Amino acid sequence: MIEPLLEVRGVRYAALIGPNGEIVTRGGPQIGEQPGSSLTDLVSAGQAVGRSLTGAMNTASWNELLLDVDGGPVLLTTHGDQVLVTAFDDVANLGRVRFALRRVLGAG
Repeated sequence: MIEPLLEVRGVRYAALIGPNGEIVTRGGPQIGEQPGSSLTDLVSAGQAVGRSLTGAMNTASWNELLLDVDGGPVLLTTHGDQVLVTAFDDVANLGRVRFALRRVLGAG
């Protein structure tokens, strides 16, 4: 599932995190630089922010959350009860990454 994302210019790594915080699959040229616990911690924090924002905005759910962290931007995208983590090199590539995500997730 994540292989097509890894072909997008600028994508450093991608990982699918399950509902219980387990890594379902991951890959990419820089995935070895991200310990599994760091990925799951990032997703847990993102989910907490998403829940807080949905409560504040009175919406049922969140779809995407972009974090611009020291190592570069990371996009968290919900996929059912899982979260897809996509790290890439520059915020300017966000459109390219989101387009690829729509194709991979079947929403476009």
